[in-house]
Amino acid sequence: MSVWFWIVVACAAGFLTKLLGYLVPRKLLTNARIARVAGTLTIGLLASLTAANALATGQALTVDARLGALVAAATALWLKAPFLVVVIAGAAAAAGLRLLGAA
Repeated sequence: MSVWFWIVVACAAGFLTKLLGYLVPRKLLTNARIARVAGTLTIGLLASLTAANALATGQALTVDARLGALVAAATALWLKAPFLVVVIAGAAAAAGLRLLGAA
């Protein structure tokens, strides 16, 4: 099968998942337990995506400027900086580390 077949399948799965979200009863959405689980899943997904993008290069783990940028952004978040400052701190840390030779 071609890659286009799998792209169409992935698009259809994404569309159907979003469509099913509109069909969930409102009573279920206002349940406190469901809201807590949904919030926890979101945090877990974002954490795993962040770790994968900051540490992985193909099949290997690497320590480079991306990890420094992540640490700088996390520190800015911990200090309760505004989002724009967090982004600038991460970008500046990555740029500085790359300037110093940390590929």
